[in-house]
Amino acid sequence: MKNFKFTLTVFAAALAAALAGCSEEKKPPPAPAVQAPPPPPPSIEIKIGHVGPMTGGIAHLGKDNENGARLAVEEANAAKIKIDGKDAKFTLVGEDDQADPKVGTTVAQKLVDAKVAGVVGHLNSGTSIPASTIYNQANLPVISGSATNPKLTEQGFKNQFRVVGRDDQQGPAIASYLAATAKPKTVAIIDDATAYGEGLANEVEKTLKGANIKVLAREKGTDKTTDWKAILTKVKGRKPDAIFYGGMDATGGPLIKQGRELGIKAVFSFGDGACTDEMTKLAGDAAEGLLCSQAGIPVAAADKKFLENYKKKFNADPILYSPFTYDATNLLIEAIKKANSPDPAKYLPELTKLEYKGATGAISFDEKGDRRDAEMTIFTMKGGKIEPVAVIKGGKTIPIADFIAAMAPPAPAAAAPAPAAPAAEPGKEAPKAEAPKADAMKK
Repeated sequence: MKNFKFTLTVFAAALAAALAGCSEEKKPPPAPAVQAPPPPPPSIEIKIGHVGPMTGGIAHLGKDNENGARLAVEEANAAKIKIDGKDAKFTLVGEDDQADPKVGTTVAQKLVDAKVAGVVGHLNSGTSIPASTIYNQANLPVISGSATNPKLTEQGFKNQFRVVGRDDQQGPAIASYLAATAKPKTVAIIDDATAYGEGLANEVEKTLKGANIKVLAREKGTDKTTDWKAILTKVKGRKPDAIFYGGMDATGGPLIKQGRELGIKAVFSFGDGACTDEMTKLAGDAAEGLLCSQAGIPVAAADKKFLENYKKKFNADPILYSPFTYDATNLLIEAIKKANSPDPAKYLPELTKLEYKGATGAISFDEKGDRRDAEMTIFTMKGGKIEPVAVIKGGKTIPIADFIAAMAPPAPAAAAPAPAAPAAEPGKEAPKAEAPKADAMKK
């Protein structure tokens, strides 16, 4: 009996041990320790300001300019640029100056306080010039893609640039073309009393007088004038052969429309502010045949890739100066890359010496901050569309077709023909061509 109890005890112990072993075998393995995700790579936000009229009569031009800047910023972010070893995120900070000088200075200070790295703008000379003083005090680089008044870069500021030509280049260009093609004996000049409109009109007048063309006493409106009948009635009585208006399309459209309604037969001509398809919307058929100028190459001659990307992004074609604000933004970004820093004090020296191939051609700056060798384009209104007819560069007038052909990238060189096999000697076979070597096949 004792042996039986002993045996039973041993069996129970063995059974318990076996069950315990099974239990241990079935226990799930411990879950692996959760590792913290790796820290994100260091990054840096770089703010670039843009200023233009986003409301009011020329808001369409302000938006066009902003679109050019926005496209450049988005492309830079897609390129995943590193600055000082950090992932750079470029942010466009847009402001509306309403084409008003007082508002322009207010938003300029706002951008300085926001610590933007640089500014693209303003659109108008009338806002650019007063705002430039604020940017200069902050040593903040500014590039305008459309302000043309010479005073902007004549103030001695080392931080102010532009990628378009000046009115003392544009004025002589449109005036000389008008004189050569229309051959007027008497010209009436009207301006909108802004820094841009009056400044451009002054340059046109100077050139016409230099060509011994009679210029009537100046007439003036404002950048808000849409009823020109009194001024035009006065002008009509003096029987000018041509009329030049210094101002924007919002006021230039009503001017030419009312001029034709009054029976004025003169050739109407304008500067870049009224050199847009908007003139047809404002003036209808009265705009047909007008002449106008732009301080730069025509949109149609801009880089093809830019034009395609702009259309894809905004579902519209560029209007006027967006290729230039696109280049202005890329110039700021390129200088920041070269300096490896968004600090204006560090990248400004790089900006002054850049030689950059942009959507509007080769860009470099002179000691004043003006674009070297800026082109001027002459347009006419044909079939309701502004069409370029000539480009003036270095005082030479180039037909538009020739200029666009010269701007196009060269066609790839044709492959050289394979050398002919040497002729066989009489009575011998011609040598067989060798198969290409493996290394050559890989290239």
